[in-house]
Amino acid sequence: MAWLEIDLDALRGNLAVLRAIVGPDTRVEPVVKADAYGHGAVPVALALEAAGADGLSIATLDEALELREAGVTLPLLVIYPIPPDAVAAAAGAGIAVSLGPGRDCDRVLAAAAGLSSPLEVHLEVETGLGRGGVLPESVAGAIAVVRASPGVRLGGIWTHLAAADDAANARGQDERFTTALGLVDAVAWGGGPEAVRRHLAGSGGVLGAQVARWDSVRTGLAIYGLVPDALVPPPAMMEAVGRLRPVMALKARPVRVLDLPAGHGVSYGPTYVTTRPTTIATLPVGYGDGWRRALSDRADALVRGVRVPLVGRVAMDAVMADVTGVPGAPVTEDDEFVLLGTQAPERITALELASACGTISYEIVTGMSRRLARVYHAAGSASGARTLTGGRSK
Repeated sequence: MAWLEIDLDALRGNLAVLRAIVGPDTRVEPVVKADAYGHGAVPVALALEAAGADGLSIATLDEALELREAGVTLPLLVIYPIPPDAVAAAAGAGIAVSLGPGRDCDRVLAAAAGLSSPLEVHLEVETGLGRGGVLPESVAGAIAVVRASPGVRLGGIWTHLAAADDAANARGQDERFTTALGLVDAVAWGGGPEAVRRHLAGSGGVLGAQVARWDSVRTGLAIYGLVPDALVPPPAMMEAVGRLRPVMALKARPVRVLDLPAGHGVSYGPTYVTTRPTTIATLPVGYGDGWRRALSDRADALVRGVRVPLVGRVAMDAVMADVTGVPGAPVTEDDEFVLLGTQAPERITALELASACGTISYEIVTGMSRRLARVYHAAGSASGARTLTGGRSK
């Protein structure tokens, strides 16, 4: 079997670290889009709500509705535009949505005109990312249109950094955002429930870029204990960054352990042929689970605290580990392997896996498929699980 272990204590600790970094006057609204970066949106959102998060950000309305149906009551912001025919559902569930320029914005505002519950909207500003939002010089006019539209309430104005690891680039975006805000008259900015919130920084902006915190921050990767790959936090931030703990681990037990003779191929192709009598442990995790095929012959696993190479092509449902050199008694189907995470004294990180296959840590964790069971841990023991057939609590 193969499964993900999700450490809810680490998740709550990471929220506390991020809150300490930004200070008491800035809201922390973690990002739980893409199934909470692969960690499981509903259990993660409920844990963050219990730990005192100020709100949550997601990418789609369906993601937000899933959280509402599961009992999440925190403020929710959908950061991509929604279709006009979904406006009533968003407003009815108390879900805020983003607006940009163009016809869809006009249609959303028109659809909100007859609502009994106002739709909260956050205006996105284009400051350099190049994918969404109104240009800075158009912000004042766009806000005037929103404030004059019936059925909507302006809840925020925001932008997003294109390169938080490039301090000059990030500061340039922050400056353009500041300029745009300066063109707006008579708006009550702030972090209160009825104020208009300004938000710019994600994980990179909080941990590295020298940009304003504004009224709230949308922390994604960092809430899961990871640092954006290219980011080098400044010295003053290193102690806090060191207190972030990865939340996800990928583990498996072999479905077969067998001695193969020299000259025997392993997996499709084969790209790996044994050169000596070799003990191969077959682990039931493959690219169908999100273990990328690009990791073929490029990754290790941990067993009994020892690194062992994963050999041969990654299959849809399996990878093979060469356990010939593991000290002690022969490895068996009862041994636990770690493909992502810690098995003292060794550790395999998302960044290590990302570097091995030419991608980023975000994709490593977010790519873990739904068929992998998620086992949630708190206070040192399993507190619940999520499988394809549903969830269960201890």
